[in-house]
Amino acid sequence: MADDASARPILVGVDGSPSSLDALRKAAEFAKLLKTPLGVVTAWQYPVGFAGAIPPPSWSPEADAEAIQKEALHAVFPDGLPEGTTTTIAAGPAPGVLIERSKDASMLVLGSRGRGGFIGMLLGSVSAACAEHAHCPVLILR
Repeated sequence: MADDASARPILVGVDGSPSSLDALRKAAEFAKLLKTPLGVVTAWQYPVGFAGAIPPPSWSPEADAEAIQKEALHAVFPDGLPEGTTTTIAAGPAPGVLIERSKDASMLVLGSRGRGGFIGMLLGSVSAACAEHAHCPVLILR
């Protein structure tokens, strides 16, 4: 790595969707070419319907996020993570988590559509919010 700017990771948001797996592959490719670290982030939050309610004790959205990220990493990197890869499971809405973390990234890579939303939309709400508000360049893969 030549300077401080090159040490800033290429950040990728992963939610387990096919689009996010494509983003993970592309982010890893860029990180290797640019000799920068790869940062993999999966955000989680309690569903809106749980506001003020106590969730079932046997269910953990954080554990679900960890499992989703682990499966995604294994699917894309069956022989192990690229050197220098960091993984994060972060509490909070995905757009907010990714936008905040983009302050320390050289690039943010996202899939165009995640797990939810409406079929036929060009961009999902997360990728649209990040494209508008991220603190670094954003690459959205379709």
